[in-house]
Parts: sequence; structure tokens; C-alpha cells
Amino acid sequence: MNMKDLFLDLVSYPSASKEDSGTTPSTPEQKVLGAHLVELMKGIGIDDAFQDDWGYVYGTIPATVPGKSTVGLIAHMDTYGDVCGENIHPQVIENYDGGVILLGDKLQLSPEEFPDLSQHKGKTIITTDGTTLLGADDKAGVTEILCAAEEILQEKKPHGTIKLAFTPDEEVGEGADHFDVKGFGCDFAYTVDGGALGELEYENFNAASATVTVEGRSIHTGSAKGKMLNSATLAMEFCALLPQAEVPEHTELYEGFFHLTSIAGNVEKTTLQFIIRDHDKELFEGKKAFLQQAADFMNAKYPSKPVALSVKDTYYNMKERILPKWEIITLMEEAMRENGVEPVALPIRGGTDGARLSYLGLPCPNVCTGGANFHGKLEYAVLEDMAKIKDILKTAIENI
Repeated sequence: MNMKDLFLDLVSYPSASKEDSGTTPSTPEQKVLGAHLVELMKGIGIDDAFQDDWGYVYGTIPATVPGKSTVGLIAHMDTYGDVCGENIHPQVIENYDGGVILLGDKLQLSPEEFPDLSQHKGKTIITTDGTTLLGADDKAGVTEILCAAEEILQEKKPHGTIKLAFTPDEEVGEGADHFDVKGFGCDFAYTVDGGALGELEYENFNAASATVTVEGRSIHTGSAKGKMLNSATLAMEFCALLPQAEVPEHTELYEGFFHLTSIAGNVEKTTLQFIIRDHDKELFEGKKAFLQQAADFMNAKYPSKPVALSVKDTYYNMKERILPKWEIITLMEEAMRENGVEPVALPIRGGTDGARLSYLGLPCPNVCTGGANFHGKLEYAVLEDMAKIKDILKTAIENI
């Protein structure tokens, strides 16, 4: 497979996931892409490739020598749903000159704003046209796994059994809900779902979602004094109780946050949706408790007790499940160095399927993809970095 052609083919398939759809996968387009992946896998010699009823795609590369560990390579098929991911028209900039890249009439990628671009001078950069996201998260990972698998099958070097899996609904936190860990049958795995070349991630946020429902009382504005209770105003008051610096735009690295993802309502009823994140489990629990304290304060202040809070844990920091299997981190670090890449351990300010899979008994750290600026119209991928990651995956497999 030609890596560029394969990546452009995959991003042409719309596959955004959708929160609260009530189905798995959450959108039918993901199954269409999954069926295409099965065809591609069979085309390179993965004879047992199939898509299950939930939309998960699996396949096996049989061992060429016995006795080695069975390792999995995993990427997700879906893309972020809150930015348009249909009718994607990528730009391919060959021999990037290090300057500003125009994305349509209004957007641009500038090394001044995004210094990492300067590292890619002379390389091939694939971007959006400024109207959609690109889908490198995580179709770059899918591409790298498939290209590595094809070369492994062709080269027939000594290796153990390799399992491939492509999952739906990672972007809505449901990518591991129906993953067949037992059937996958791996000793460990890697999700290929990170960012810049060299990133190797084995710790991530603890995560929860929260819904705050505020009930008001509507009275005609002409006679509202002392009677109206405006739920939208109360919702803003609730938000003002939260630590104003503990938001994504003011935090980095290991710092957690509260993030208001949506607000909708009127005088009678307003609903706030939050996500809560922290690497430290104790601080994570403290953030959830703080939300409850804010709700309790509002309900003590107003006799109607207008605020209802619902909190649901989403995933946990995989670090405690990876540390006992540290050799799988060492294996990937050595594979990177053999390919001239110095590994960089970074905390994930988010989560991957690997976080939940690690708690389901499948230790699963996260490997880079060579993309950047995910979840937006400024997204891009670097073709040469993708090729290097393909080689790193192959080296890791061979070194097991």
C-alpha cells in the first residue's frame, strides 16, 4: 500500500461518532468504513479479517515462530463529531518550505503560532482546506498499522502472533465498550493514537462527565419581581462558583480542569454539560466533590432547590496498570531509538481506548501517529513521520 494514497482514501470516508446516539457504533458511517477496512485487510493477506455486529474490525497475522508473546495494534476509526468531518478536501504540501500554510480564505498554519511546523521543513504535510477537520485522529494510526501489517506479511521475518483491531466510538468514550478482549487474545497491545513523532504515553487523565440541570420558574416579566427564577441566570451563577483558572485554556501537562462543553436552556430549565479531568486520582475525586458542593450551595441558597447534578466516571489513568508491565514501554522505547527517534514520555491530556482496555486486562500504552492540532480545522499530518512510525511498529514486533 502507498501510505499517502491509503491515508487520503481513509479520510475520504466520513466516520464521525455521536454522543448519546443509543447505538453501537454511534453512527452508521463507521460501519461503512469498517467494511472497507476488512476489504483492505483481506487484500494484503489477513484472511480472517472481519467486522462484528458492534462495528469492531479484527484480524490476525499468524506467528512465523512459536513461543513469542501475542501483541495487538489498535486504532480507532471514528473522528471527532463537533467539527465537520464530511466532504474532506485535504491539501498535500510536498517539500514544505517552512512558511505559512493557507487553509482557505480565513485560516492559516503559521510556524509563529505553531512552532513545531518548523521541524517539518522539507517534508510532506497533509492539511485540511480550512472547512473541515482532517481525520488524522485516528486515520493516521489506522494507515500506519495497515502499512506495517502489509510489510510484515511480505517480509516474513521472525515474529509472534500479531492481532489488529480498529474500533468505533473512541471519540465519545465508548471505544472499549464492546471490545472482545478475550477473543483478541493478546498479552499486551499498543494503541496508535498519539501526536508528534516520538511521543509514548502510558498515563492519562482520570475522566468523568457531569450534567447539571437547573430548574427555574417562569413568570411574565411585567410581574416577575420576587417571583421569577431564571434558570439561565442560576446556571451562570453555578459556573461562577467553579475555579476560574481550572479550565483547559489555562492548564497544561498534569493540571486537571473542569470544562463546560455545552449549555442550553431558557427561563424554565437550563442544562450544563461538563467534563472533569485530572491525572491524580485524589484530585480527580476532589473535583467531583467540588461540583457537588457547588450544587449543595445553590440548593441551600434557593428554597426551590433548583440544581440537580449527575456525575459519571468515563475512564481512569492507565498508569497503574502499565507500571507492572514496564517491559512493554522499554520495548517501544528501544524500537524508537533503533529508528533514530528519541522517545518522549508525555501525559495524555485526554484518553484513548488503551486507558479502558488496560483496566479490562489488556495493558495498552499509546504510540504517536505523526499528526497535530486534532479536533479542528487546523489539523495536519506529516507523511514522513507516519512512515517512521510504521517502521517503529515493525521493529517493536520483531524485537519481542
